[in-house]
Amino acid sequence: MSLDDIQARIRKAEQDAGRPEGSVRLVAVSKKQPDGRVASVLEQGHRIFGENQVQEAATKWPGFRDRFGEIELHLVGPLQTNKARQALGLFQVIHSLDRPKLARTLARLSQEEGQCPDLFIQVNTGEEPQKAGVLPAEADDFIVDCRGMDLPVMGLMCIPPVDEEPSLHFALLAKIAERNGLEGLSMGMSSDFEKAIALGATHVRVGSAIFGERAY
Repeated sequence: MSLDDIQARIRKAEQDAGRPEGSVRLVAVSKKQPDGRVASVLEQGHRIFGENQVQEAATKWPGFRDRFGEIELHLVGPLQTNKARQALGLFQVIHSLDRPKLARTLARLSQEEGQCPDLFIQVNTGEEPQKAGVLPAEADDFIVDCRGMDLPVMGLMCIPPVDEEPSLHFALLAKIAERNGLEGLSMGMSSDFEKAIALGATHVRVGSAIFGERAY
């Protein structure tokens, strides 16, 4: 699989769903990938990337930005409150706003810094105890609270349970977003992004299908 293959599959999935070409943004998830592989994707012209950890992003991306210019960086992994200020300076989009304490921290820091990345609220659609995210039943209230803090919430994100049909979770996320007037849906990864696009995904997070297996 390659970047071209994934982009072609995204275009076909958009077409099949009757959606305009370009309505889905591909976030190339480069966590734990060797620099050579990331540079190769940058050389092909792709400029939207996702990282799981603030620390890894901080060591990797300043150099790439010096070489390749403007890059849109998305934090797709969990964010600890003590790393929030650093994240504000590194990322244009954060997909993992998952709890009230983090919302309050981001609100305070964005006032101090005078800017805030676009935010996706992570919803734990499978209600899995080991997974981050607000529960579906609490999502509406949390969205209201975040808006009350002037946080730029652009949409919702989910990671379905590995052993369940992802479409059920994508449909649930789309329903919560629609009733709250949110257009952004960050859902779908290497194995299921076409299903996510059929159900309205605006951002798909694809890693190993572009870069190959991760180097741990």
